[in-house]
Amino acid sequence: MSYYHQKFSGTRAKRKKSALHRFLIFLLLLLLLAGLGAGYLLYTIIYKPNVWTPGEADISVYLPSNSNFEEVKQILYNQGLIVHRNNFEWLAEQKSYPDNIKGGRYIINHGMSNDELINLLRSGKQTPIRMTFNNIRDVYQLAGRVSQQIESDSAAIINLLTDSAYIAYLGFDQMTLPALFIPNTYEFYWTTDPEAFVSRMFQEYQKFWSQARKEKANQAGLSEIEVSILASIIDRETNKNDEKATMAGVYINRLRSGWRLQADPTLVFAVGDFEIRRVLDVHKTIESPYNTYKYGGLPRAQFAYLPSPQ
Repeated sequence: MSYYHQKFSGTRAKRKKSALHRFLIFLLLLLLLAGLGAGYLLYTIIYKPNVWTPGEADISVYLPSNSNFEEVKQILYNQGLIVHRNNFEWLAEQKSYPDNIKGGRYIINHGMSNDELINLLRSGKQTPIRMTFNNIRDVYQLAGRVSQQIESDSAAIINLLTDSAYIAYLGFDQMTLPALFIPNTYEFYWTTDPEAFVSRMFQEYQKFWSQARKEKANQAGLSEIEVSILASIIDRETNKNDEKATMAGVYINRLRSGWRLQADPTLVFAVGDFEIRRVLDVHKTIESPYNTYKYGGLPRAQFAYLPSPQ
C-alpha cells in the first residue's frame, strides 16, 4: 500500500470516528432534552397548581362515607375545581388514592397542586364543622337540625333517640331525654354518625354537670333533670339574662311552698301551638300534665332545652 493510500485511509477512519462521536453527542443531547422535558412534565403534574376555586376563595368539599373514586371525581369536577383532570387522575392512581378514599369535609384552597390535594384527601384530615342548636322543642326537631349539619340523616338520628333500651342505658327515658342536649356550639366531623353524636352529647352533659353545679342544684332541692326542666321554662319565659335568676327564685319558692308554678310557657307546650304570643284564660283550663295552672310541681318532661352554659 502506497504512502498516499495509507494516509487517505487514516483520514477516512478519523472522519468516521468524528462523525460517530458527533452523533453520540447529538443523541445524548436529545436524551437529555427528552429527560428534562419528561422531568418538567412530571414536575408540572405533581407540583404545579391544578386547583381552581371561585374567586380564589377556600371552598368546602363534602365526600360521603364509602365514596369510590368515580364519585369523588364527579364531586370535584361538578364544582369545576380541577383544571387538568387527566393529570389529577394519573397522579391519584400513582399514589393509590382510589384504594384509600376517606369521606369527610375538606377545605380546598385555590392553587393547590395535585400532590397537595391528593395528600389531603388521602390523609382523612377533615376540617370540623361548627354545630349549633338551641331553641329546640323536641328530639324530632333536634334530629332535623342536626342532620342539616352532619352526614347522618334525621331518620337515623330519630331511630336512635327513640330506642328505649339505648336511652335507658344513658340513664334517661323518653320524657327526660331532651335534658341530655345542652345548647351550645360544638365542633363535629361531618361524617359523625348518630351514635357518635349522642355519645359526644353525653360527655358534654357530664362535663356540664360539675360537682359545683350538682351541689348548687341540691341546695335548691332539685335534681339535675329538674334543674333542666325549670331552666327550660325560664328560658321560654324571658330572653333577658338579668331577669332569669330572679324568675328562678320565684319558681323555686313556689315549688318549696307547694304552690303551682303557673308558668305560661308550659301552657304553650300543652296546647302545641308555638305561635301563641299571649296565654288566655281558656288555655289555663286545658287538660294536660304540662298545665302548671292545674297541676302542682314540675312537668315530667322538658319541653325546651337547657340554656347555654353560663
